[in-house]
Amino acid sequence: MGTNIRVESTCDFCGKNFIAKTLKTRYCSHTCNSRDYKIKLKNKKLRGEVKSRKDNKISKDLEALKHKEYLSAQDAAIIVGCSTKTIYRLLSDGTIKGVNLSKRLTRINKKSLDKIIS
Repeated sequence: MGTNIRVESTCDFCGKNFIAKTLKTRYCSHTCNSRDYKIKLKNKKLRGEVKSRKDNKISKDLEALKHKEYLSAQDAAIIVGCSTKTIYRLLSDGTIKGVNLSKRLTRINKKSLDKIIS
C-alpha cells in the first residue's frame, strides 16, 4: 500500500529542506535521526533522568538480598559494592568466612559481611 503524498519539510537536526513521504517525517536521513537521538539521550543522562539497566538490576537485587541469610559471592559483591574477585580474595585471606559446598558453590554468611562493613 503506497501513497503519493510528497510534502516539503525541513530536517529537525541539520535544517536542510527535503521531500517527505509522510506527514510525520522529521529527519532527512537515518543519520540525522541517529545523531539527534544520541544528543537527546546524552542530555537526559546529564540531567539524571536516565538510569542504566545495571543500576535498576542492583536496586532490585538489594531488596531480595535483605531476606537471605547465606549469600553467593555475586550477592555479597552487590551488597559490599565491589567485584566478585575481591570477595573471593577476602575469602581466601580469611577476612570473610564462607563455606564451599562444592566446586562452584560458595556461600557466605551475611553476619560475616556485616562485620566487615561496620
